Amino acid sequence: MRTWPGQPYPLGATFNGSGTNFALFSSVAEKVELCLIDDDGTEERIDVTEMDAYVWHAYVPGVSPGQRYGYRVHGPYDPDAGHRCNPAKLLLDPYAKAIDGQIDGDEALFSYHFGDDSGEINEADSAPHTMTSVVINPFFDWEHDRPPDHEYHESVIYEAHVRGLTMLHPEVPEEIRGTYAALAHPAIIEHLVDLGVTALELMPVHQFVQDPPLIDRGLRNYWGYNTIGFFAPHNGYSAWGSRGEQVLEFKSLVKALHAANIEVILDVVYNHTAEGNHQGPTLSFRGLDNATYYRLVDDDKAHYFDTTGTGNSLLMRSPHVLQLIMDSLRYWITDMHVDGFRFDLAATLARQFHEVDKLSSFFDIIQQDPVISQTKLIAEPWDLGTGGYQVGGFPPLWTEWNGKYRDTVRDFWRGEPSTLGEFASRLTGSSDLYERTGRTPIASINFVTAHDGFTLADLVSYNDKHNEANGEDNNDGESHNRSWNSGVEGPTDDEEILQLRRRQQRNFLTTLLISQGVPMLSHGDEVGRTQQGNNNVYAQDNELSWIDWENVDEPLLAFTRQLIAFRAEHPVLRRRRFFNGSTSAANGLPELPDIAWFEPSGAPMDTEAWTTSYARSLAVFVNGEAIDEPDMTGGRIIGDSLLVFVSANAEQLEFTLPGADYGASWTPVLSTDTELDLPDELQAGATLTITGRCIVILARQPSNEEPSA
Repeated sequence: MRTWPGQPYPLGATFNGSGTNFALFSSVAEKVELCLIDDDGTEERIDVTEMDAYVWHAYVPGVSPGQRYGYRVHGPYDPDAGHRCNPAKLLLDPYAKAIDGQIDGDEALFSYHFGDDSGEINEADSAPHTMTSVVINPFFDWEHDRPPDHEYHESVIYEAHVRGLTMLHPEVPEEIRGTYAALAHPAIIEHLVDLGVTALELMPVHQFVQDPPLIDRGLRNYWGYNTIGFFAPHNGYSAWGSRGEQVLEFKSLVKALHAANIEVILDVVYNHTAEGNHQGPTLSFRGLDNATYYRLVDDDKAHYFDTTGTGNSLLMRSPHVLQLIMDSLRYWITDMHVDGFRFDLAATLARQFHEVDKLSSFFDIIQQDPVISQTKLIAEPWDLGTGGYQVGGFPPLWTEWNGKYRDTVRDFWRGEPSTLGEFASRLTGSSDLYERTGRTPIASINFVTAHDGFTLADLVSYNDKHNEANGEDNNDGESHNRSWNSGVEGPTDDEEILQLRRRQQRNFLTTLLISQGVPMLSHGDEVGRTQQGNNNVYAQDNELSWIDWENVDEPLLAFTRQLIAFRAEHPVLRRRRFFNGSTSAANGLPELPDIAWFEPSGAPMDTEAWTTSYARSLAVFVNGEAIDEPDMTGGRIIGDSLLVFVSANAEQLEFTLPGADYGASWTPVLSTDTELDLPDELQAGATLTITGRCIVILARQPSNEEPSA
């Protein structure tokens, strides 16, 4: 086939209406063959003879969208020196915008022979057993699509899985369930809109690999933290095909969510790839330029330095790796219109050498990029390497999954001693973690549950995990639970236990939605989703992990909707700045602080009250007239002042309202005990008895100005 020299940039396959430009980086290649694959598997090999700055490129007239292709790279195969080129392996383009097929686990995918320790190279052709890259049509009618651009402090994030959210929904047509098209279905979008969430955070949708060992055990990679294509939407989530249709389908999903005023955040896995360790398959990066893409052990380059627990880590000091990540992020923003990213095991991205360094090149280039820096950037601030737990340690541009929030809130509600002070810190935005670096409450992505661990319903129901279905003798997943009844006296009557579990779910959700910072819900927690005690459903692509829409906990769903609406109506719950002791006066009241803490007796909290090891209850006043933030008209934001009673005591407890200085009268507006008989109004100094393990919230309206959200 006739070819032209083409261009070295952009990398990947770029269709221009008449043909396609192919560009591939490899600094070790001695020869590169572009392989065009016909529908019947016939392969046409084209020598790529042009090379500039280690980018091999060619323009091929007549090659159009839907064309499958791959590369064969001739070069050194010397694992001890870190090189693993093998032209017998058909390689994916790292910049492929779509990928067709899946691997089948055949020995031909590997560059060694199973059970052979001699080191002899396996020269079996992998083409019949591997995935292929696909040329796509880049054109799409976005019409008037605009990013919702919600401010962090006004955001409520909903973490979800494409299949888990849609597979059992009765209103979604069966033929599209589990796909991007299903997520865009009006029934799913209506649920999200009615719930009140502002952003859908999708678990990995980059093309990932199905692990043959899981398939052999009758399981599947469900979560998808096994990326092989950083530009390609996962083909298994496409309703209409995998020859580029997945790209159009994903764009249509984003367009539909944006039309509903919902942002799209992607959970991205740039810390490692699906090729695994030295015993993994040769699918792409390993055969292209192993030592450039992967971090190898310094004095043993046949092996991979692994801080992710998956077998390999990308080499974050390599400019070509950094370029790959930046190009991928920009592509998903500019071409796919996504609104932000959650970075899996983000501490690995900060490891240029061995230590986690917040001044690393990765953070530098993100900071200066005019496109990426303006999106939502969320770090999972840990990895498995030494010094990898970095909650509070990321640069100011970043927000973080606050693992300390999760652990503290769980400990508090299950009655752990000496948690009151830290619980108060988490409730008010974790200033101890973020304020010292000039960050604000929005740096904290607050969550109680996520995909990794128990669902909310299971959190309050199981003390021990039940991961037997994973086939690992229940040794995988978290080793213990932090549930309501672990080590705490509780009821023995079945009905009382059920009521307490339901109330504990409401306690967790209420704590989450009234905390300063950015709340994140895990999909299905609002409807009582259970995984039957399995806290690690990474391989359970079945009814165990999918939302059971036929058995929705309707009262819990209604309560969650109420909570999210309550947060939206009360600006004092979503401040942009930390509480700082500032005061305000209104309607003849004395100057009041922006926040004040009280014992159940109504006395201000003192050191002894904070440090008593078994103190489990408090009241907190948050001043809606001391937010000290401008509104959109140039005025000041004010809203209801709230008085929140929180008790993790097992028994009911009497609270005394503070004196008239804080307000003459209060109106109950929310209780996690939905059966609690509350008066219509309470006066200053009055007493209120609340149920054990419960939250009650009272409101005082601002008196001299209209509320403004």
